[in-house]
Amino acid sequence: MPKTEEFLKEAFAGESQANRKYLAYAAKADQEGYPQVARLFRAAAEAETVHAHNHLRALKAIGGTKENLADAIQGETHEFKAMYPEMIAAAKAEGKKAAEQSFSYANEVEQIHAQLYQKLLDSLGSAQENYSYYVCPVCGYTAEKKPPDVCPVCGTKGAMFKKTD
Repeated sequence: MPKTEEFLKEAFAGESQANRKYLAYAAKADQEGYPQVARLFRAAAEAETVHAHNHLRALKAIGGTKENLADAIQGETHEFKAMYPEMIAAAKAEGKKAAEQSFSYANEVEQIHAQLYQKLLDSLGSAQENYSYYVCPVCGYTAEKKPPDVCPVCGTKGAMFKKTD
């Protein structure tokens, strides 16, 4: 792989991680009563998103919707079949309960994501219903149309789910 492509992939990963980290920092700053610090973290997170998207475009890594769905299915499937099982086993062997739970939640939810992507890929090009998704704030479980009464992965009340459009 050419060095520039390798660097673009590395930069994309770094910018993506910084975005997520800064959003977590913003939430903590809000919680601790530092709204201006939180605003800066959110602004920086948005800037990191701009950088990440620029790197993806430079990589020519954004295809058409059909290709993007197929890529998402492949990525989610890799995560729940190969990546997370190994991580769960390591955390369990090391007695790292929080990491084991975090990996286990993600593993279960990645299977759901692959199914949701596949459903849309299978119906691409035909008339599609418009509806929202609901995401569990604890484990990330994703539901179509309405939240469940209780999250089937972690047991969180459906009223806590975040609606996404």
